[in-house]
Amino acid sequence: MAGRIVSQGWITRLRELCSRLGTGNALLYLIDHALNSLSAGRVRLLRYRIVAQPIGAQTSARLRPDPATELALTPSGSPLQQHFPRPEHVISQRYASGGQCLSAVVKGEFAGYIWWQHDRYEEDEVRCSFVLAAPDTCVWDYDVYVAPRFRLGRTMARMWQAVDAHLAAQGIAWSLSRISTFNPDSLAAHARLGTTTCAHATFVVIGRLQLAFLGQRPFLHLSWRDGQRPQLRLGPP
Repeated sequence: MAGRIVSQGWITRLRELCSRLGTGNALLYLIDHALNSLSAGRVRLLRYRIVAQPIGAQTSARLRPDPATELALTPSGSPLQQHFPRPEHVISQRYASGGQCLSAVVKGEFAGYIWWQHDRYEEDEVRCSFVLAAPDTCVWDYDVYVAPRFRLGRTMARMWQAVDAHLAAQGIAWSLSRISTFNPDSLAAHARLGTTTCAHATFVVIGRLQLAFLGQRPFLHLSWRDGQRPQLRLGPP
């Protein structure tokens, strides 16, 4: 009886995953979960969807300015950095490589940030370089963070609105980013912003060994050192 209940629970769970992720991504998600558990975290399977979001299109209604919310570019060395939820050396490396950051402060409290990069972005979750084929009109955005207590409000929308206006004024037409295909909430949020899918990339990581399956040359890439990075050349849709 207990076994039947467990079996029914798994079937229900699988149906939910297939409904939210699609059958293929649901199966990959379960494989990743099993590999993680069996290897104590040494083996991972990651699949990304690369999307492009139009800049200046205003796919959603503009929000009115909030007197309690300050939105501004955050230069290197800003006192706000002490509140960033990333190690100091990671933040320093981002600035050194040309990364730009816009932060939100609500009633004097750090509420979140958005980062973007021109030309190229060196992924830090796996070994891969995302190279922008049209750097004059495209940027790469990453690490969109909202502090937990502000996630139910409009902080995220206000940050995107400010970034959109800033990039549009620079002649940027598209912002590209990668999303885990195992994260349906993020996929849905980006879809509401009018994103277009540009590419997919799948990575199998076993300790230091990494096998990448890409939708363009080199298609298949094996690496075991930090300096061995496949390049994905990406342009606007």
